[in-house]
Amino acid sequence: MENKTGVNYHNIILESRRKLSISGVTDVDRFDEDIIHIYSSLGEITVKGSDLHVVDLSVETGEMNIEGNIDSIVYGENRTSPLSLFAKIFK
Repeated sequence: MENKTGVNYHNIILESRRKLSISGVTDVDRFDEDIIHIYSSLGEITVKGSDLHVVDLSVETGEMNIEGNIDSIVYGENRTSPLSLFAKIFK
């Protein structure tokens, strides 16, 4: 997702550690009741907890809603595609 200035962004709203809304979602790698691994427009996000459920996911709009007992939200690296990485190496 890009804002009006062309910069990638995402938003996270956590309500009472039970409801999580994320925008800017580009892909979901895996999910179960204890962990959800998400790719956003600004990198990886890992949500850990218990009894986690993906309530709503729209890749078209980049919106995702999660419910459950949320213990942590961890950002990973903002990885580029392997092709662009190789392009940078051989530049």
